[in-house]
Amino acid sequence: MAEAERKRTAAEEALARHFAALSGDDPMREQRASAFDAFLQRGLPHRRIEEWKYTDLRALMRDAPGPAAPAAPEAAKAALANADVFAEIDRARIVFVNGHFVPALSDLSGLEKDVEFASFGRFLADGGALLDRACDQADESEAPVLALNGAFVTDGAVIRIRDGAKLARPLEIVTAFAGEEPGLQTLRHQVSVGEGAEAVILQSYVGPDGVAYHTNAVAELRIAKGAKVKWVKAQEEGDAALHLGLVLPRVDAGAVFDPFFFAAGSAVARSEIRLVFDGEGASAGIRGATIARDRQHIDTTLIVDHAVPHCTSQEFFKSAIDDEAKGVFQGRINVWPDAQKTEGKMMSQALLLSEGAEFANKPELEIFADDVVCGHGATCGEIDEEMLFFMRARGVPLEEAERLLVHAFLAEAIEEIGDEDVIAALEARTRSWLSLGSEVR
Repeated sequence: MAEAERKRTAAEEALARHFAALSGDDPMREQRASAFDAFLQRGLPHRRIEEWKYTDLRALMRDAPGPAAPAAPEAAKAALANADVFAEIDRARIVFVNGHFVPALSDLSGLEKDVEFASFGRFLADGGALLDRACDQADESEAPVLALNGAFVTDGAVIRIRDGAKLARPLEIVTAFAGEEPGLQTLRHQVSVGEGAEAVILQSYVGPDGVAYHTNAVAELRIAKGAKVKWVKAQEEGDAALHLGLVLPRVDAGAVFDPFFFAAGSAVARSEIRLVFDGEGASAGIRGATIARDRQHIDTTLIVDHAVPHCTSQEFFKSAIDDEAKGVFQGRINVWPDAQKTEGKMMSQALLLSEGAEFANKPELEIFADDVVCGHGATCGEIDEEMLFFMRARGVPLEEAERLLVHAFLAEAIEEIGDEDVIAALEARTRSWLSLGSEVR
């Protein structure tokens, strides 16, 4: 049976109803329809699609809420109060609640001369000119996250950092959900970093527990020649939420792009990055830490395209999985024929803290050039009994020793961020998770 002829799932039927209910006066209607048709051609991804083999969204996504309405001012303020992972850091902030920009809660003071910002919603109201931009890394017909994003997007951040700018403080993009009823928040961010600029950009995602809301967020990044960017995402959605995130960076000559993905929230989450090197001498350090418990399902997927010579990529991910949670890491480095003198290294390490925990590791290399240095590795296991004995022999109680070892395991990845304030914030979150979590077994 052709994919288009198969019976739709309950979630796909709900998405179709929600799309049909969108305003007919929307100037983006034609573009949205094209994106939604691309989604319907394939439907929700499932385990027979290789890149979604371990995250069968067709089975995991039982229903789909409609687009969330803007939150009342007090509800938005209360939701923002929960976005405190970077609270100790002096940073500027752009705030979205239920998928809508909230100017009253945003603050760009100190960055005005270096940063131009506009709400993506403004461009959507004008006909969605920016949505026409091609995403070479992920065609809508092949990327359901991007297709659904194009169909339902309501707002986002359009950011331009001028050439040579050195941002005085980090810039945080906050995505918070408010309310007791499920809703869909859909955001598209487009960030352009000028030549020689330097910036730290933070993303935080939060929402209430017990509410089955959905988040779909796509970020398109252009990192110009010689720029240096740290991009840190902290995903702490509510325990019943679904989170789908896609980051699409293009990195020009001599630029340094260092993203970090911290995942601890949601019932089901998939964070995906598809990076393309556009210029020689560029580098990327893609790292992350996942902590999961109960019955969470957290997936990190990355694809790195070395399309030009003399570029370097390093991928390093750590995961700690407890209870009956499931973690997934899929990483692929593509080295195309013209990408001689490439260096690419990938490592994923998982720590299983209970008998019911699961982790799927799938690192890959596809090399079509002959003058490269590339490698990958993956490990999955339990706490080292010798290290545990060493600490117990020195008087450290069992539970405390286990927590210290898990913290040290995750901290090895977090410390690679290279920003002391951000490191302190994420390590504090890790300690909190360990103190609140079930006893390590």
